[in-house]
Amino acid sequence: MLRLQCLSSSLLPPLIPELSPETSSNRRLCRLNSFRPLLTLSTTPKSSPKCQYSWNTQQHQAAFESGFQTDSFSSQTRAGAAAALPPRFFVGHSIYKGKAALTVEPRPPEFTPLDSGAFKISREGFVLLQFAPAAGVRQYDWSRKQVFSLSVTELGSLVALGPRESCELFHDPYKGKSDEGKVRKMLKVEPLPDGSGRFFNLSVQNKLTNVDESIYIPITKAEYTVLVEAFKFILPHLMGWHAIANSTTRTEDNRRANDANPRYGGDFEWSR
Repeated sequence: MLRLQCLSSSLLPPLIPELSPETSSNRRLCRLNSFRPLLTLSTTPKSSPKCQYSWNTQQHQAAFESGFQTDSFSSQTRAGAAAALPPRFFVGHSIYKGKAALTVEPRPPEFTPLDSGAFKISREGFVLLQFAPAAGVRQYDWSRKQVFSLSVTELGSLVALGPRESCELFHDPYKGKSDEGKVRKMLKVEPLPDGSGRFFNLSVQNKLTNVDESIYIPITKAEYTVLVEAFKFILPHLMGWHAIANSTTRTEDNRRANDANPRYGGDFEWSR
């Protein structure tokens, strides 16, 4: 038996190491390294782009088939994707309570290009509120969520609320259409009886889907302060005014073109 064992071990390829229980977690790495002899099968000089491309292609294919991806390839892929597409950011703020959860997410404004090459705002941004009722301890049923979009003016109403003031906001998504009045949403924000915060109560009556639901969530003073400060910060961006701050300074040619346009008149007050 000893002789057979030595003979079998001598037949093992020198490029594939024997895997012990301690190194079993590196099984994928060993499989990937077995493709390295591809570098030595060709007599083409190392500087040949064809040879380099061929090796990279086979190595990447082997990496994906084995479930292992090299760090260099991963960084190259991320860099290529970042160069092809502009970066996108998804932000929001969530408040979780025993009866419900509330998420607050801003939505950017929309701009329309003009023939002159400039851009004009076509739709102001808004803040999307999503209410989800509780389904258990620290669990929420987001399939039953109800949404309410706050316009710029409605955000101003919430920001301007005094300590003992309340407000009610009404929405009819089908106002002016054939289904007007069939969906009614009311968001009520009022102070808590003990003055420790505010109630956010969203009531939805949808005759189209036979939904009649009311979701409320208490908001502490600290949580409401965070919301108010976030609303103040995002308001100019929802109005599109950040585009003015981010644009480059006008050149002399642009100034002459604008002054020659009778519809412009932007500097008339300061040029008298």
